[in-house]
Amino acid sequence: MSAVNDTKFNSAVFLLTGIPGQEDVHIWISILFCLMYVITIVGNSVILFIIKTDPSLHEPMYIFLSMLAITDLGISISSMPTILGIYLFNSREIRFSACFAQQFFIHLLQDMESSVLLLMAFDRFIAICNPLRYSSILTLPRISKMGLVFVLRNLIVIFPLPFLLERFQYCRDNVLSHSYCLHQEVMKLACSDITVNSIYGLFITLLTVGLDSLFIFLSYVMILKIALSITSHTECLRALNTCVSHLCAVLLFYSAEIGLALIHRYGKGSSPFLQTVLGYISLLLPPLVNPIVYSMKSRHLRAGIIRAFMKCRVSS
Repeated sequence: MSAVNDTKFNSAVFLLTGIPGQEDVHIWISILFCLMYVITIVGNSVILFIIKTDPSLHEPMYIFLSMLAITDLGISISSMPTILGIYLFNSREIRFSACFAQQFFIHLLQDMESSVLLLMAFDRFIAICNPLRYSSILTLPRISKMGLVFVLRNLIVIFPLPFLLERFQYCRDNVLSHSYCLHQEVMKLACSDITVNSIYGLFITLLTVGLDSLFIFLSYVMILKIALSITSHTECLRALNTCVSHLCAVLLFYSAEIGLALIHRYGKGSSPFLQTVLGYISLLLPPLVNPIVYSMKSRHLRAGIIRAFMKCRVSS
């Protein structure tokens, strides 16, 4: 037991990993990531600013979009320090406490993104299937309560993760396969039985991402059923067109999230390069793409951005 404790004491850090085999081009990769982060932060901040300052956008759809933008900003800020630290300064070490804190926020915010996508699906379901009662159903107090319920759900299920990891002794190489900390990665480095962590991690996935994706799927089944029953082909396409941005966000988030979860759980012989790239896609691409897609597809949001830009030009 003392040998294990000595090992734990001597290696009180985890070692993060960049893209395998690409050490010679870290500086160029860092430029790409810096550009992605700038676009992500500016894009989501602009959406928040436009929705806050434009009274015509104070509607349920845009309130949910602002929730998505806040979540995307949180994910980017949570992962930014360690990813840029590796590629800019070759800083691979992260202390146990910092790693546990980072994985807590990453998992919490990714589950919140799943929850917000479900709320946005519910918004589209009400708008298409019950348009006359849209404003009376999705009132501001009700939206706030729904958001609070999902925040509490995700906090309750994610809160135990750092404590489940903290109880372990870590007596292996302590090398993670990503540039940030994830629960499913850290627990594999423990020299103790990880059955409880593995089962609880699966439980969280099913309760959050699994349940949310199921309800989103059912929502779109109902939306498609209603849309196809519309006699006017033009009106049918118009109704479905309002869902395109949300569908893009859903497919991007869940395909990468589910793929990464399957690789971590079952892909022991999978390529480290594939794991790393899929991890970056899962974590960094949705916050980058979401504001671009919504700005392009939402006529009202695009008009608000243009008006704000024109005001800035006139005032300058």
